[in-house]
Amino acid sequence: MVAAGEWRDYGISSLREVAIFSIFRHTSENPVYRIEKRPKLANKQGIYCVVAMNGQVLKRGRDLKTVLAVLERKMIRAVS
Repeated sequence: MVAAGEWRDYGISSLREVAIFSIFRHTSENPVYRIEKRPKLANKQGIYCVVAMNGQVLKRGRDLKTVLAVLERKMIRAVS
């Protein structure tokens, strides 16, 4: 999506209990989406999580492909 021009930049953070992939619309803003990997939640809610800019959890799951599908639906827009 960065190559397509939909997203401007991305960042990767590796903390002690979580790895975060942040997606930015502009480089100087807060991330639009965060994709988090929390190994401690593997047996409970799922290891992967997509979080919106306002902190709302959009999707949780054990499979990265199904969790990222929520971003594909967000990219579809009606054209008039």
